[in-house]
Amino acid sequence: MDAFAAIDLGASSGRVMLGRVSGGVITLDEVARFPNRPVRLAGSLHWDLAGLYRGVLDGLRAAVTEAEAHGDAVVSIGIDTWAVDYGLLGGDGSLLGMPCHYRDQRTGGVAAEVRSSISDRELFGRNGIAQLPFNTVYQLLAERKSGAQRLDVAEQLLMIPDILAYWLSGVRAGEVTNASTTGLLDPVRRDWDRALVARLGLDDRVLPPLVEPGSAIGPVRPDVAEEIGAANRPPVVVAVGSHDTASAVAAVPASGPRFAYIASGTWSLVGTELPAPVRTEAVRTAGFTNEAGVDGTTRLLRNVMGMWLVQESMRQWQADGLDVSLQDLLDDAAALTDLGSVIDPDLPVFLPPGDMPARIAAECARTGQRVPDGPAEVIRCVMDSLADAYRRSVQSIVELTGTPIDVVHIVGGGSQNALLCRLTADATGLPVVAGPVEGSALGNVLVQARAAGALSGGLAALRAVVANSFTLREFVPSLSRA
Repeated sequence: MDAFAAIDLGASSGRVMLGRVSGGVITLDEVARFPNRPVRLAGSLHWDLAGLYRGVLDGLRAAVTEAEAHGDAVVSIGIDTWAVDYGLLGGDGSLLGMPCHYRDQRTGGVAAEVRSSISDRELFGRNGIAQLPFNTVYQLLAERKSGAQRLDVAEQLLMIPDILAYWLSGVRAGEVTNASTTGLLDPVRRDWDRALVARLGLDDRVLPPLVEPGSAIGPVRPDVAEEIGAANRPPVVVAVGSHDTASAVAAVPASGPRFAYIASGTWSLVGTELPAPVRTEAVRTAGFTNEAGVDGTTRLLRNVMGMWLVQESMRQWQADGLDVSLQDLLDDAAALTDLGSVIDPDLPVFLPPGDMPARIAAECARTGQRVPDGPAEVIRCVMDSLADAYRRSVQSIVELTGTPIDVVHIVGGGSQNALLCRLTADATGLPVVAGPVEGSALGNVLVQARAAGALSGGLAALRAVVANSFTLREFVPSLSRA
């Protein structure tokens, strides 16, 4: 049986998953997991991309070994990661420095400077992207402003998954779903807006050619094939929805078009799927963004801070010497009555790493609400706040598109959080379908399998495979809150 290796990198960890398709059912097995630990160098926050690549190679070797143990062969590899971050390659193809982390503070004030040459309204009218401070366009302008001169000597810009694909295959290409998050793409043509690039004072010569999900990039290099134990049958690197949310949305097990999704992880991406971008002023002021999806679709979505608040809180408590378990805290939080304390998780104060419980307490105090007392109450405040943010986002989707939403699908790690799913159903007044957990990896494998001929059809057919392959949980709104 053909097997498909999905490299799925998140903000805190990476994994390699082995997918197989048989009889209209997809299976997914984790064969490797490794940490993703950013590093601070000379005051700036960077990704340890070399360390991640080491984990990728080790994981691919494990995938090949596992497949062969069952008489199968890994025929292709797909890569999905977070968005907006990039690396620059020199003339010899080497990486010019470690890629900056989107949480680095270098972009402070850059968006305001851009407004002097192009207004937020006009910029959104061209790229359809919400003006978030860490967008690639602002990172590039911050880099030019710093005088580092890497842009001047660079031959090519590649997004994070594109760099890994290049290291594996030797082929440089930009995958369109991740490229759409740069703020430099024409979302209708799904190609670079070179006039906009020039207007912003950037050089389009570094922008790579773009490919759509499902395109074959090329077989792995001979040395890579040897290292991962696949010299006899080198797998092909296939472009998937390389923005992990694009892959996750492709795997949403929806049975109709009137659904909202929440791709829940470090970030929560709350949105819906549309046939084309919507670049109205109402969409812009509501904080929504238009990102490219699989099969020519548009993901109209809003970024919500997500489980980052929990992750940073857990890190702080452990650093303080507290013996805390997230599942125990969630159980304790579920037993609490509504605290009545709700914060806006998207406030800038919550973006950088640091003492998150103290920031949450300070925000509750600032807004005259009850200050959470202890870890369980902090977690309950975060869960209530996320559910309320989801409610506002879903309500905005209905208002902006004029289309009702019948169901909310939660995919990713947050689908395992029964408290969050229940609170979301209560807050939105809509049924919540939770699962699958590995949404990004599944979407990654689905696109590979279709490219190889193991699956056929459009997104509806792919989603039916997911619905047929996994047990999903449904949360119905409580009558007392609906």
